[in-house]
Amino acid sequence: MNLQHERVQALCEQLRLPAIAAQWSGLAQRAVSEDTSYGDFLEQALRAEMDARTERTRQTLQKLATLPTVKTLEQFDFGFASGVSKPQVLELASLAFLERAENVVLLGPSGVGKTHLAIALAMRAIHAGIKTRFLSAADLMLQLASANSQGRLREYFNRAVLGPKLLVVDELGYLPFGREEASLFFNVVAKRYERGSMILTSNLPFPQWAGALADDATLTAALLDRLLHHAHIVQITGDSYRLKDKRRAGTVKPRQGQ
Repeated sequence: MNLQHERVQALCEQLRLPAIAAQWSGLAQRAVSEDTSYGDFLEQALRAEMDARTERTRQTLQKLATLPTVKTLEQFDFGFASGVSKPQVLELASLAFLERAENVVLLGPSGVGKTHLAIALAMRAIHAGIKTRFLSAADLMLQLASANSQGRLREYFNRAVLGPKLLVVDELGYLPFGREEASLFFNVVAKRYERGSMILTSNLPFPQWAGALADDATLTAALLDRLLHHAHIVQITGDSYRLKDKRRAGTVKPRQGQ
C-alpha cells in the first residue's frame, strides 16, 4: 500500500465510508482501463457506498423484524392456493396500503399459505426500508402480559406496538385469549388504528373471533370495527401447502371431489 492509498483509507475511515475504502482502488483501475471520466468514477464510488448502506439497513431491519423465516412472493404457489386473488396480493406488494395506514387480514384454514404471504409482504416492507415487526399472537400476548405485570406496558406499546410502521400478528385464533389478554389485544388494534398498518392471519372467520377473544362479543365488535374500517381481506381456501408435494407424489390421497 502506497502513501496515497494510506491517506485515502484514513480519510474514508474518518468519514465513515467503508465501502469506498474497500472498493475505490478497483474502481479507479477500471476507470483507467475503460477511460471513464472523473465524474463517472466518483458516481460509481458513491453508488457503491450507498448500496452498502442500503444493504446494512436492510439487514438490520430484517433482524429487528424477528421473522420466523424468509419467504418471498416469488416462492408462493398461486396455482396451488385456490381462492386467493393474485392481482390483489400483487397490489398489496406495492405497499400502498402502508402509506394509507390500512390493514391486511389473511383468512383461511391451517397450512394454506397465510403466514407465507404475511412474511413475504413483511419482506417487501423491509426491502423498502420500512420498520417492521413480526409476532405470533401467542408471543404478543406473552410479551404484553409480562410488560403489564412489570409496570412497563406503556414502554412496550411505544417500542413494540407503535414503533414499527408495519406490525404483523400471526395465527390469531389458534389459542383463545383470556379476558385480560383480549383487552390487551384490543388496545393493540385501537392504538394502531389509522396510525400504522397491521397484517393479521387467522384460521377463523370473523363471526368466530369472539370465541378467541374471551367470548366478549362487545369487545370483538369494537375491535373488528377498527381493524376492518380500512382493511384488505384476503381469503384463502384449498389444501394444506405442507401436503401438496405428497399429494402430487401420490403418497397422500386428495380430498374427495378433487
